[in-house]
Amino acid sequence: MDLRAPEKKFRPELEGVRTVAAFLVAIYHIWIGSVSGGVDVFFIVSGYLITTSLLTKVEREGRIHLVEYWLGLARRLFPVAFTVLLFTVGLSIMIMPQAQWKQIITEVFSSALYVQNWQLAVSAVDYLAQNNQASPLQHYWALSLQGQFYLTWPFVILFSFLVAEKVLKTPIRKTLLAVLITLFTLSIGYSVYKTAVNQPWAYFDTLARVWEFSLGGILALLIPYLTLRKSVNMVIGWLGLAVICLTGILLPVSTVFPGYAALLPTTGVILIIIAAENPARFGVDRLLGSKPFMFFGGISYGFYLWHWPLLVFYYSYFDVNTVSLLGGVAIILSAFLLSFLSVKILETPVRKISVKQSKKRLATVLLGLILPLLCLNTVWALYVKDQNQQQYDLKEYPGARAISDNMEPAPDKKPVPSALTVKEDLPAFYDNPECFSNMEDDKVTVCSRGETDDPEYTVALIGGSHSGHWYPALEELSKKMKLQIDIYNKDACRFSDDDFEGLLNESCMDWNEEVLKMLKSDPPDLVFTTANVGEGDTVPEGYIHQWEKLDGITNIFAVRDNPFMEGDPPQCVEEKGIEECSVPRDQVLSDTVPWENTEGIPDNVTFADLSEYFCQNDTCPPVVGNVLVYRDYHHISTLYARTLAGAVGEELKNALSGE
Repeated sequence: MDLRAPEKKFRPELEGVRTVAAFLVAIYHIWIGSVSGGVDVFFIVSGYLITTSLLTKVEREGRIHLVEYWLGLARRLFPVAFTVLLFTVGLSIMIMPQAQWKQIITEVFSSALYVQNWQLAVSAVDYLAQNNQASPLQHYWALSLQGQFYLTWPFVILFSFLVAEKVLKTPIRKTLLAVLITLFTLSIGYSVYKTAVNQPWAYFDTLARVWEFSLGGILALLIPYLTLRKSVNMVIGWLGLAVICLTGILLPVSTVFPGYAALLPTTGVILIIIAAENPARFGVDRLLGSKPFMFFGGISYGFYLWHWPLLVFYYSYFDVNTVSLLGGVAIILSAFLLSFLSVKILETPVRKISVKQSKKRLATVLLGLILPLLCLNTVWALYVKDQNQQQYDLKEYPGARAISDNMEPAPDKKPVPSALTVKEDLPAFYDNPECFSNMEDDKVTVCSRGETDDPEYTVALIGGSHSGHWYPALEELSKKMKLQIDIYNKDACRFSDDDFEGLLNESCMDWNEEVLKMLKSDPPDLVFTTANVGEGDTVPEGYIHQWEKLDGITNIFAVRDNPFMEGDPPQCVEEKGIEECSVPRDQVLSDTVPWENTEGIPDNVTFADLSEYFCQNDTCPPVVGNVLVYRDYHHISTLYARTLAGAVGEELKNALSGE
């Protein structure tokens, strides 16, 4: 016996649910600064509606006209989505700091291609990209994930139909229910696991979200069997709305979702839909299906897309970190107006174009929406790329040589590299994936650079990014001192046998053990690593333990860590100037030299304190010798590290000669 087909009808309460979810997303973003769980509401509603629609097509026609289906979706989704993208590119060029341009350009392309969620997933686990700031397009991750669902869901329905018709000879609805339950089980199991081991990745992972869409589909199939008494429906309906509204308060959504925690808001939607099947006089559906809620639900898609870039532009233009009550109201009203106009002027006329009778016309119109965006963003990207090719005159931009060689920098020069390029200019070895290990990989990769044919000395550069950002200085010295540089680098790791109370992951500890084995089997002349962490006034015990294990095998050259600045120095200099972005020395650098405050240091260690190149007198400036010192708040810029070669070279000569 087949499952009963649900009564085909318009469900006004779902427009109201969209209204609530959109407002929650905006309110939490603007005033609370957190995540509400509203996008999870969108996902289950999408799963419910699309499953119902596609199943009806298959049952009626025995097929799904994929081209017509996708054109129909594009007709509904593209007008507002690509208008917001084009608007965002234009205002980003005028308003957003150059330090964020490359990030925004990348996110425009990934948003247009509906892969923004994967772009953010990679950034979330890429240590070198974790200092990316909020861009005006990050909210497109949810749209991208939904786009992937819309693209692939017809194949789930068709697969179920073919299995039911050709293989099992069973009713399509029963087969589809089994398929959706399987997808739900596999996806939520994966989601719970991935959320536990790598929540930042899981948050954007499509596979960790499939269960939400599947749950909506399951509900669409089972809704005929879920008719309850009106009194019960009245209670569960209002309970469902309360659950949706309170999810962001009850749970830290941004750090525990998706996993099993996302069952909370999705359950709220389920309760509302069940309640609306047999509505009570004072049921929640009366509110959610009212004209104001239905009206806003019709433009909630545009409201979601508009509110976030307006918020980010507000932050940037007014140079604030919070939004006032009046400012927030202005953002909401602006998003409401823009969504209304974009729907009325763009979306509605495009949606009137027949998919069946005017495919070419519709495709032309949609292409007309896409091409201006792609052209503008490409020109912007080419401009940014051209800026990366600039060369700098040593006399005008001496950097650290202004101190080591007493060179006078040219007056009235803008600091280099520009905020536009400094974040992308990483030490050269990062261009080769074989030269470093990512955060999760415990495999040791070794790259030999510099004078590899006939080296006089071999220096092993070991650690994470705070060792790696010294590479440009060693690269400059390699020919002069005939150095072979062996790079042992792992993101978010340190040369230590202590995990710093869980800060360093298990793969880092395994990596450290393997590095020690390799160093013992083929000792370098010197190990170059860091001596402390930030402003720390002692040498960590985990460092000392590693050095002790190499005592009698090789020598250690440990350089004091650079100060950790505040905010984003390149962006700050671009917007406010050098003086306002300088930091008092006593806030970022200990008065006590770490190794003078630490016992048990082995005899094979030579220390180098280059703090004078980061802090002068009582101040630590973000620019020295017309060169940006930092590419973010705690990593040295590649150009400045290169200008430190002279200072590093003097210390290295002493260490290699045993002085």
